[in-house]
Amino acid sequence: MDLAGRIIVITGAARGLGRGFAEACAKAGAQHIIIGDIRDDLGEEAAAALRAGGTSAEFCHVDLGDADSIAAFAQTIERRHGHIDGLVNNGAIATGIGGKTFEEIDVETWDLVMRVNVRGLWLMVKAFAPLLRRSTLGGRIVNLASDTALWGAPRLLHYVGSKGAVIAMTRSLARELGPDQIAINAIAPGLVLVEATEYVPQERKETYINGRAIQRAQHPDDTVGIIIFLLSKEAGFVTGQTIPVNGGFVFN
Repeated sequence: MDLAGRIIVITGAARGLGRGFAEACAKAGAQHIIIGDIRDDLGEEAAAALRAGGTSAEFCHVDLGDADSIAAFAQTIERRHGHIDGLVNNGAIATGIGGKTFEEIDVETWDLVMRVNVRGLWLMVKAFAPLLRRSTLGGRIVNLASDTALWGAPRLLHYVGSKGAVIAMTRSLARELGPDQIAINAIAPGLVLVEATEYVPQERKETYINGRAIQRAQHPDDTVGIIIFLLSKEAGFVTGQTIPVNGGFVFN
């Protein structure tokens, strides 16, 4: 599998799992990688690192909670490139929101999570669909769900609910985008050891390790291979699917 000739947009790629996706796309030969993130400093740094490694890359600011920001992001990419071949909707709010029961979550946090994780993903697909339709290689979208929505993780209802919505939206969008030969799928990672999950209590981390068929911690490298496949030409007839990538903690 390779991504030769493909222009790929990845949100939330300034650090963590998203940056791992960007680096994997570079290794797979992507023609150009666009990092979209709210963190300008880290985004510029990530793009510079890709360029230093010989990959054409750029950073563009985007706030997934702001509809105007998403529209401006897409307009910038359209003006510079005219089309894209792949979109990875990785950006989301996940850090520092867990640990509260459904009765303890405040309305403001609930609305913020839904605005970024659900509405933001919808608006990204809406904004970039015209650019994906112009791909001569076949448009691809990969949405980041979570296995928390498959096993029903407690004390995390707003996040779990948002990722359940991502799974449902992926299925519906597959039917709407199919006539345009755009394949859209979701992956549902388990607890990946990145900066965004450092706050997770050790007890929850051990629950994952002990409950997996492959009993060890999950790292970014465990998750990137499926992204490359779903962005590649080989995945052109795979759409509407949610693929757990969690070492067998849950089976779909």
